Amino acid sequence: MFRNREIRRLAVVFAVITAAFAAAGFVVQPAAGLLILGSAAAFGTAFGVFTKARYKSIARLSEQIDLVLHNADHLFLGETSEGELSILQSEITKMTLRIREQNDALKKEKEHLAESMTDIAHQLRTPLTSVNLILSLLENHPDETERKAMIRETKELFVQMDWLLTSLLKLSRLDAGIAVFQREKIDVRSLISSALHPFLLSMELHNIALQTDVPEGILIWGDFSWLSEAVQNILKNCMESAGDGGRIVIACEENPLFTEIVIRDSGAGFAKEDVPHLFDRFYRGKDAGAAGYGIGLALCKTIIARQGGTITAKNHPQGGAVFAIRFSK
Repeated sequence: MFRNREIRRLAVVFAVITAAFAAAGFVVQPAAGLLILGSAAAFGTAFGVFTKARYKSIARLSEQIDLVLHNADHLFLGETSEGELSILQSEITKMTLRIREQNDALKKEKEHLAESMTDIAHQLRTPLTSVNLILSLLENHPDETERKAMIRETKELFVQMDWLLTSLLKLSRLDAGIAVFQREKIDVRSLISSALHPFLLSMELHNIALQTDVPEGILIWGDFSWLSEAVQNILKNCMESAGDGGRIVIACEENPLFTEIVIRDSGAGFAKEDVPHLFDRFYRGKDAGAAGYGIGLALCKTIIARQGGTITAKNHPQGGAVFAIRFSK
């Protein structure tokens, strides 16, 4: 207790005042001096007992905080009836629980990062293994036609790896909060036209019928480039699902509550067990032969969600998959 400089100063001041008043009391009347000394002793004793009890409470609280800091399983701080100490204890408890939540979140994030790195390594290893195999065959293959086919396949694998790395880079930028979204009015018809443009030739080659029903003048707020990227990922998924001779339908409608963009394909739809996980990162479906890397739809959802929208996917009653993007008014 007396290690506290303020307590020592208070004791010295109290002793000086007591001595001064006691001396004055003895000058007036000895009984008055004795009364002053007795009162001072009583007040000093009471103050000492009260202060010592408070210091014991603070010491107990300090020990409990030390347990919290050095023992991951200890989160209990004993109750105290002291007014100021009770408030302090309450705030420390809140801070402790908050720190625990942050530590748990960081732990989960580290585990997720480790799993993601494993998934990324696996995703890249598959095409790289194929490239290495093709190059080894290409080196000694005598047939010129076969050699050209292998070269085309190698180029396609490099294109896939480039898309994967680009998508992963975009996801990492979004996760880190580095990507900055513009807030501007977007004409939905222009957005759909921009997203479709890279796929028009491929649709024609694969005889995929395209039907659009997007009225003029429908506007949403967001970043044109990023939303176009999101829609392209959905279209890529629909094209792969529809296959040669398939069909894709794009429609848009609005009401007083929201604007909705619906994209539907004529493919086989989703397996029932896959539907809840379609937008999970690196999820490729229960089918071991499922195409893709499990990146496109995850990136799509992240882009749309960061701009205040929602995206859902389900099977259409008449067959095929349906993606619905909504932006509230």
